[in-house]
Amino acid sequence: MKTPRPVFTALNVLGVVVFAVFAWLQREDDNPAIYEDPSMVDVWIWILFYALIAVAFGMALSGKFPVPLYAMIVAFCLFQFAMTGPGLWANITGEEGFAMTKKSMAPDHAYVEQTREFFGAVIALAAILLLFWQRSTQKSSRS
Repeated sequence: MKTPRPVFTALNVLGVVVFAVFAWLQREDDNPAIYEDPSMVDVWIWILFYALIAVAFGMALSGKFPVPLYAMIVAFCLFQFAMTGPGLWANITGEEGFAMTKKSMAPDHAYVEQTREFFGAVIALAAILLLFWQRSTQKSSRS
């Protein structure tokens, strides 16, 4: 089944907007009122990561699909899965019950932020897989 180009255009515009907003929202991760001892390196890594995904969607609007950029984003996702997976597991199996909201990033609740970051990487990976699928669909329709 061939997906019409306007659908891809709409998805790409949505991707640009959503991931630009995600990048913008990451600024709040350095707020000491929310996070104990926030890491500016971590904040900027996530801002740049989400911004790169927004750029990838923007490039797809013009028919460009930079596979090396996709590979870099997938590698970051896999790295984040490895780094935050234990926090997700602790959140799932912990005595307090699963939580993603209503808890600040404190040393005794670090698993909450790790869970959020894990699912951020899941969303990012799904986005890149969508772009890769779009690339293969458009490439095969030209053949």
